Amino acid sequence: MKRRIAVAAALAATLVGAAACGSSSDSSDTPNANATNGAGKTIKVWLMVDAQSGWPEVVKQANDRFTAATGAQVQVDYQQWTDHLAKLDTTLAGNEVPDVVELGNTEMPKYVFNGAFAPLDKSQFENSAQWLTGLSAPCELDGKTYCVPYYAGARVLLYRTDLYEKAGLKAPTTYDELVAAAKALKEKNGADKQFSAFYMPGKYWYAAMAWVHGNGGEIAKKDGDKWVGTLSEAGAQAGLTKWAELAKTYSSGDPTKDETDQDAVYAQGKSGMLYGNGWELGAVQEQPKDPNNPASEKVKTKVNGKVATAPLPEIPSFLGGSDVAVTAKSPNADLAAKWAQIFTDTKSQEGLIAKGALPNATSLLDKAAAVKGNEATALAAKETWFVPMAPKWSDVESANVLQNMLVSIATGKATVADAAKEADAKINEILNAS
Repeated sequence: MKRRIAVAAALAATLVGAAACGSSSDSSDTPNANATNGAGKTIKVWLMVDAQSGWPEVVKQANDRFTAATGAQVQVDYQQWTDHLAKLDTTLAGNEVPDVVELGNTEMPKYVFNGAFAPLDKSQFENSAQWLTGLSAPCELDGKTYCVPYYAGARVLLYRTDLYEKAGLKAPTTYDELVAAAKALKEKNGADKQFSAFYMPGKYWYAAMAWVHGNGGEIAKKDGDKWVGTLSEAGAQAGLTKWAELAKTYSSGDPTKDETDQDAVYAQGKSGMLYGNGWELGAVQEQPKDPNNPASEKVKTKVNGKVATAPLPEIPSFLGGSDVAVTAKSPNADLAAKWAQIFTDTKSQEGLIAKGALPNATSLLDKAAAVKGNEATALAAKETWFVPMAPKWSDVESANVLQNMLVSIATGKATVADAAKEADAKINEILNAS
């Protein structure tokens, strides 16, 4: 059968468009999300650590409703972004597999193509007619649906309102104003060598690639039957150069780090600006009491009540997010589908909205925009970019191709041109591997 995947090209249209509705399959092999008999059973769910630190209440209410409806229990195992794909590959090769798995929307295509997940009846999931294309497209293959949109996130500018006020600044509306604000903050707070006017981790590829796309570049493109890395082209070079200038001039952070702990760093009060997901507005102001336990009681940080958000001017936002899928080897496929149904329904989505995440459907975006603190995220989501929709794209991510390129640039180990040329070669090799 010819394998194909829907292209998530017009991501900005996810705010006004809608995905097609209807059952994806009438096969008896399709898990039944209406399952109710689960007494004595426990399903295993793998979620990313964001849920544990950002919205544990949403997970708990979904688990409670699932148990009330089916009698089954839920064991949630939280995974780290740094090693979850390697761990998943190893686990899927055996027989002891989780029933439900969360993956980022850029990671999903590889596993859909490889048959790792069971087909689902799309019609059994609430709001499926309005799912965001950027989340639903990676789930579709040969007319069937293999995963369910969970949440989306558009990245925005987080800035310290108190520091802005002292420097006589307003939220920037142009890129020049953004740089001017960073310069003013550095001048006002330069006596503190640990202060970052704009905190920018060196491995933060979602940020750097936003600069690339904002300057007319892209990561890779399809040329005939092959994929070609395009980071060496003029637009991408201009974007990488601007990103590097900002990072080197206004960030005092470790250029070899990624953005994993940027919320905790910003919460220390040593940064003026940050590029983060909308939900990070809450995360930087309330951190877990126990740093080693993201689910512990949260306490107010030094920047509580002193942070606001705005769209990053002239830089498109990455409409990222996650999907959840039922593994093909799940021994509890019907129950797993039921849990996914509850975890992604309107009630659960409203809980995510309250935490600053974008919902999985266009029909819920007005509710998201109405929540204080979410306005900037909704605006940012109108101009977005996405990764190349190549079957092997997740291999590029797991190989840290972009991260290594950025560290080389940020540390001065290589010029923008040389680092991009090397990254293009690796992207070509990975995306075109047979």
